Amino acid sequence: MHHRVAELELSLLALFAGWVMADELQRRLVAEGLPDLRFSDAVVIQHVLAEPLSITELARRMGVTQQAASKTVADMERRGLLVRAPVPGDARARRLQLTGTGEAAVAAARRLRARLDAELADAYGAERLADARALLAEVIDRFGGTAAIRARRVRPPA
Repeated sequence: MHHRVAELELSLLALFAGWVMADELQRRLVAEGLPDLRFSDAVVIQHVLAEPLSITELARRMGVTQQAASKTVADMERRGLLVRAPVPGDARARRLQLTGTGEAAVAAARRLRARLDAELADAYGAERLADARALLAEVIDRFGGTAAIRARRVRPPA
């Protein structure tokens, strides 16, 4: 069965629009010389940006096992995005922090997302873009997603 894209349900259109914009953001990051970033890195980065965390705290906030969080952190450390920094006054404790590369990636992603929004406003009109943003925000709020976004606890449905 062949569908016109505009005939898809809003839930699918919103999801797919997010995916294609994330892919475009990734392409632009690679073009700027930040090739080893993954969309999933943002899940960890959002928590570490809020405050330096232990792996145990990160796992709890992400709703994953400590083993899964450790594996993700080790991968991000290998790629130069995170470090486990010592905690002053506690020789054994470590807190996750972004490296300079990680911070540069966050800054570049923010700048590129803003540029993408500006391009869409130029292409479709600022009013349409504001209406789309408002509608999607209202849909998120209607189904209880606003609190999760504010708490940085957004994740795909199980």
